[in-house]
Amino acid sequence: MTTSTATNPPQLEVAAIVRAHGAAYVAAHAGHLSDAHERALHELAVCRTAALGGHTQECAACGEQRIAYNSCRNRHCPKCQAATRADWWARETGLLLPVEYHHVVFTLPQALAPLALQNPRVLYGLLFATVWETVRELTLDPHYLGAEVGLLAVLHTWGQTLCHHPHVHCVVTGGGLACDVDGRRQDAARWVACRPGFFVPVRVLSRLFRGKFLAALAAAHTAGRLGLHGTLAFLADPATFAAWLTPLYQQDWAVYAKPPWGGPEQVLKYLARYTHRVAISNARLVSLADGQVTFRYHDYADGRRPKTMTLTAAEFLRRFLMHVLPRGFVKVRHYGLLANRYREAKLHLCRQLLLVAVVAAALPSAASAEPPPCPACGGRVWHVVLRLRRPSVAEVCRLPLAVDSS
Repeated sequence: MTTSTATNPPQLEVAAIVRAHGAAYVAAHAGHLSDAHERALHELAVCRTAALGGHTQECAACGEQRIAYNSCRNRHCPKCQAATRADWWARETGLLLPVEYHHVVFTLPQALAPLALQNPRVLYGLLFATVWETVRELTLDPHYLGAEVGLLAVLHTWGQTLCHHPHVHCVVTGGGLACDVDGRRQDAARWVACRPGFFVPVRVLSRLFRGKFLAALAAAHTAGRLGLHGTLAFLADPATFAAWLTPLYQQDWAVYAKPPWGGPEQVLKYLARYTHRVAISNARLVSLADGQVTFRYHDYADGRRPKTMTLTAAEFLRRFLMHVLPRGFVKVRHYGLLANRYREAKLHLCRQLLLVAVVAAALPSAASAEPPPCPACGGRVWHVVLRLRRPSVAEVCRLPLAVDSS
């Protein structure tokens, strides 16, 4: 009888970088890291290691044993998204309609990035709210559509090189339930479709989004909701803050509308790609040597050419931690027809108007829940013979970052 470990990690992982250099980074930035940052570092460091507990399985046929360690389940961990993503896809399938779906991306100007880093909960919350308000106002306008649409919004905060690049990917139904400009549904229910291949003019979306976000940001400042420290301390003065915002009213804000999808299958492929993505996957890591991390990226400014970038381990961790969201912050949100309140009734009505009972869409392939066969005899029946206790979050956060990965 032999014993194996039921994991097959890639050659290099973010966790290995954390274990090698995380302790030094935390010591150098003591007092400047949030609880969410420190928790992410500690949980990634012990993910699928003996420190996080697990269980030993034994093959019923030949007695071969293998060890399976627990995953950390942190939403920023590159190794812990597959199961969560598969469950989420299964739920989302029931929300699809047999219509075109439009992909629209709203991006904050780079000038607001430092403010967002100091106030992520406030700025990202305003980003979600103003994106929906923009889409809702324009689609309720009879000049553009005159209907309530459904919108799924996903927050991403990174670029290919782990730079801070806050933007929201939106999936919008290509039509909706007929309403007036105040959102009141017509007595005789009616489905209103967008023009084939067209949603709302991008320039109009951009200007309305800009105005709504800056107005909301000014209101947040007036209400004292913004923390302004360090290099941003000078913005505490209301007149200075108003003057600082003025140039942003004169810029064109980046709003990008991609060609629409033809139906549910294409939408699910999109969801598979974006909803549970983290800042960088382990597959993009090339090497960790002499305190330097090298990773792959696509240079969009150079025709998406594949390139590599090398950063010090400290700078890599700094960039990675910029994308750790505040505890409890929801990064995937539903609005309009897809909002939780009255969603079932609204979607049922939409399907009646579209003359369809259900939407059958093939889920993207997910990892099978069936355990791999025994390497010794090929058997597939395993029994748990030993369980190792999973430590609490508080206990994990007290573990040293340079934990043994074996």
